[in-house]
Amino acid sequence: MLRFLSAQSTLILWLIFLVENLLVTAIGLLAGWIILKLGKKPIRPASPTEILTCIGTNLINTAITYAGFWGWQHGYLIFGFDINWYIIVDFLLLFLAMDLAMYVLHYAIHQMALYKVIHRFHHHYRHPIPIDLFVLHPLETMSFGSLWLFTLALYHFNFYAVLIYLSLNVVFGIIGHLGVEPLPAKLRDSYLLKYLGTSSFHHNHHTDIKYNFGFYTSIWDRIFKTYKA
Repeated sequence: MLRFLSAQSTLILWLIFLVENLLVTAIGLLAGWIILKLGKKPIRPASPTEILTCIGTNLINTAITYAGFWGWQHGYLIFGFDINWYIIVDFLLLFLAMDLAMYVLHYAIHQMALYKVIHRFHHHYRHPIPIDLFVLHPLETMSFGSLWLFTLALYHFNFYAVLIYLSLNVVFGIIGHLGVEPLPAKLRDSYLLKYLGTSSFHHNHHTDIKYNFGFYTSIWDRIFKTYKA
């Protein structure tokens, strides 16, 4: 795949990455819609602002994707391609590293004047819907994208571990912005899911911005006393 991409012109690469990002967004939103429909939950229609912002976020994410590919071509990002058990190790390392890094960035934004300028845009709706995963101020989208590329540059992650992480990133994002909790309390409190970022976990952040800054887990919120059940 990477060899194929390397043979393409810059314009074709941008088009491929744009289609990729739009397709991922469409699949994620469709999955969120299906979950809400199966749960027979009322679905608030997306506003024109949400739709336009979602498109803008995809354009910025396309630029970030291209920057990552360019970084790999020029040796700034180095990936392993072996298929072995290290894939799991690299995935867990990337998963926890990004969870901590995004927790720190997310918490910092809420403590500064930047919140009023940038992040409050994402908190316009106290009860989000799946599309709100992509409703971010452009500067915030670029900040998270830069954090992502910086993390990849720190360590030679396995390429397949990166793909697994990116897939789960969308899954957690959609779940966190369902606006309702599809899982029963008994299952959420089970040992398997207790420390993961469920829909309720992130929904509580939207209703009370002083708590639950984590993305994939509640680990850092529990450690730094910002957790709210």
